[in-house]
Amino acid sequence: MKKFTILKGVVAPMDRENVDTDAIIPKQFLKSIRKTGFGPNLFDEWRYLDAGYPGQDPASRQPNPDFVLNQPRYAGASVLLARKNFGCGSSREHAPWAIDQYGFRAVIAPSFADIFFNNCFKNGLLPIVLPEATVAQLFDEVAANPGYELTIDLERQAIVKPDGSEIAFEVQPFRKYCLLNGLDDIGLTLRHADKIKAFEATRLQAKPWLAHSMNG
Repeated sequence: MKKFTILKGVVAPMDRENVDTDAIIPKQFLKSIRKTGFGPNLFDEWRYLDAGYPGQDPASRQPNPDFVLNQPRYAGASVLLARKNFGCGSSREHAPWAIDQYGFRAVIAPSFADIFFNNCFKNGLLPIVLPEATVAQLFDEVAANPGYELTIDLERQAIVKPDGSEIAFEVQPFRKYCLLNGLDDIGLTLRHADKIKAFEATRLQAKPWLAHSMNG
């Protein structure tokens, strides 16, 4: 998992409430067993005018010129600004995969659906909860300033605006530790690989019949 330390990036505004995971990555793309390749289909039904299907060449699609991510001023955005209850609906982990693989590293909203919120941390995304009034002000500033950027400092738990002012945010210490060090659940387990191997070796010495049962 990629480490998250300091991010400076253009902000793209998703000015809709209750954006569910089927809108983030529609159900037909869940057939893939890979964890890669979902970025081109992020917000697929809003982003394109034609119907999308797995394996389709994005260059052959008809972009919706009115959709926010297709507007040149938000090209290369790495911070997604959203409204309340972002990520509601089904618990598909493909949603944070698609957001990350598009190029976003952080999502700012007044509230998130619980499962989506947890899945973000497990996949290297930083979901930031801010008061609704603060988020509304950010939407206004993004609309008024093309190329609007924010700097997100996870260590200091601070968002730095273009004028130098800062917005503090909360993050649970363990989740912060994992993001700063790029550790997902597997990475956390592998830190103890030597202890796991030693335990398995000792257990097989005490119970040698387990080797036979494990091998079939």
